[in-house]
Amino acid sequence: MDTITHGIAGALIGKGFFSRRYGKVAAFALTLGAVFPDSDVVADLTGDPLAIVKYHRAITHSFVALPFFALLLAMLTRALLPWVRRRFERFRDIQSPPLTVLTLVYGLGIASHILLDGMTSFGTRMWYPISNQRVAWDWLFIVDFSFTAILLIPQILPWIYSRHTAQLAHDVAKSRLRAIRMWLIFTLSTWLIWLLVRVAAYPFRLGVAISISVLLAVLFLAPGISGWGFKVSRARWCQVGVGAMVAYIAGCAWAHHAALGRVTAFANENRVSVERIAALPIPPSFLDWGDAIRTPAGLYEAQFDLREKNQSTFSWVPDSPPDAFIARAWDLPSVQLYWRFARFPVIRSFKRDGEHVVDFGENRFSDGRRRSPQPFTWEVVFDDSGDVLDEGWLTNGMLRQRMRRLVPQPPVPRPPAKAKS
Repeated sequence: MDTITHGIAGALIGKGFFSRRYGKVAAFALTLGAVFPDSDVVADLTGDPLAIVKYHRAITHSFVALPFFALLLAMLTRALLPWVRRRFERFRDIQSPPLTVLTLVYGLGIASHILLDGMTSFGTRMWYPISNQRVAWDWLFIVDFSFTAILLIPQILPWIYSRHTAQLAHDVAKSRLRAIRMWLIFTLSTWLIWLLVRVAAYPFRLGVAISISVLLAVLFLAPGISGWGFKVSRARWCQVGVGAMVAYIAGCAWAHHAALGRVTAFANENRVSVERIAALPIPPSFLDWGDAIRTPAGLYEAQFDLREKNQSTFSWVPDSPPDAFIARAWDLPSVQLYWRFARFPVIRSFKRDGEHVVDFGENRFSDGRRRSPQPFTWEVVFDDSGDVLDEGWLTNGMLRQRMRRLVPQPPVPRPPAKAKS
């Protein structure tokens, strides 16, 4: 899940359950704790193209290391707070919760990050270093705009309907104007997402976008009717938001169960030799899914909408037939590391510009419409003798214009040929 959404989730929980009793520091701690695990992106500075596979979502995303990081952040916060009070007059009166409470708050923020990452298809190594296994429940897409909106709107509503301005006619009119502006901003964002999703060839029905706009109007404007929204505290708004977050996750879990049932039925009916099987979320709706089955020879995949009752149609994407270059690629440590990370890859071996190329294309983050290169496609280039010329992420294989590539590798030593008798 994206770091911004993690921070919004932490702020929602902090404002709903901790800020009233423990003040702004507690809400800040839960927000910071919720984004802290993604600090491991500094590993990108090493220049290693495989840093995202080696280091991301490891020690900082681990329940094993959580107590240490929570205590460290709590101690740093209490140590820096006197300096903040002296430096910034607006924070002169803020107080820190006890160290034990602050540690627990930081721990809750970190835990929320770990659990939300575990709900995505990317997964997270939540028991590292005891286990290097990635936990991926496949309930949420990595960037879920609906989920982000559910977390954000309950924090905007108390700003619109401030309890301190409920008796002033001028301020009531100001709140109404704020509500209209927020509705327009969120509606325009919905249509922008609709356009972007359409360009990316993901399914997003026009009627759904219209329904979202109407729902947003109700959420932002209804609390102003009879002024009841002014009577709701910020903590209560955020508590309702946490309830909505849990309900949305439960809905995604139900949808995942239904989608997984379809792929399991297909595998059983067709006696497919299964290596890995999963139902994978597809943006933008939790009702859109992709089923995937990795077999020893290739991949079965299907994309569908749970609202459609028709039987899902699976397509077969075979691996290239085994050859000497695929065998050579398997000997490379980079490919072995990649294969431990990938869940539903397809192997392609072909010749290009006089060179032999082996691609390992991951299909975990695609809806099936956009063909090669898929996100997280690793490429190895050989000369005719089987020596490695180059390897790295395929250009545009991570939705970026230019991917860093590994420098040309020295030839992989091959065992001497046995003398003929």
